[in-house]
Amino acid sequence: MVELKTDTSIDAMYTAGQVVAQALTTVRKSADVGVSLRELDEVAHQVLRDAGASSPFLGYRPGFAPTPFPAVICASVNDAIVHGIPDGYRLREGDLVSIDCGAQLGGWAGDSAISFVVGRPDDADLRLVETAERALAAGIEAAVVGNRIGDIAHAIGSVCRTAGYGIMEDFGGHGVGRHMHEDPPVPNEGRPGRGLRLRHGMVLAIEPMLIGGGTDEYHADADGWTLRTNDGSRAAHTEHTVAITDSGPRILTERR
Repeated sequence: MVELKTDTSIDAMYTAGQVVAQALTTVRKSADVGVSLRELDEVAHQVLRDAGASSPFLGYRPGFAPTPFPAVICASVNDAIVHGIPDGYRLREGDLVSIDCGAQLGGWAGDSAISFVVGRPDDADLRLVETAERALAAGIEAAVVGNRIGDIAHAIGSVCRTAGYGIMEDFGGHGVGRHMHEDPPVPNEGRPGRGLRLRHGMVLAIEPMLIGGGTDEYHADADGWTLRTNDGSRAAHTEHTVAITDSGPRILTERR
């Protein structure tokens, strides 16, 4: 069931979303050569604690996971697409890093992700990240009252496929509200004009996940969480929590 949020609830979700935005901004500033992923997790955790927020990631265990997630961020490096567990790995020059973070505050959740390169970037990585951001922007632009979920999926997929990148078939965006994951699912590829019609008060996490090698194939690490490209190519992941409103899409996790 899809819950339509009131304008007051959307404002409260914006407050939660801004905690996520601050966490991601702080993590990106802290991500330098020699810094460990576990240290970045602590940076994000401190932002949440300072804001009086909790993490919907920490202890989360969906059906596919063998163990609860042990951190407040997902930190996915190079060929890891999503769900990377922060560990003692220390960042190296040229690493492509994707950070996913959530916050729970006042009974509402926010969810967002960024991708960036540590140190001197490779041109191919820059194109991959830039395309992920364009795909996210296209999905948000399609998130208007009267459109359908398929219009968002088509907008994202068109940007990714035109650039020659692969898309994870079984993973995509989702509804957000009192919980981090709610209905409806928001695929990253689809046919326009299909699916649930968008209404004022719906809140969605829109999140392109791009595979740089152009194939759609991926696999899970032994940890049961980290998803990696089969061909070893790099990946990028971007995400915003977006409210559907009569005046247009409102990005609740916008970074300033």
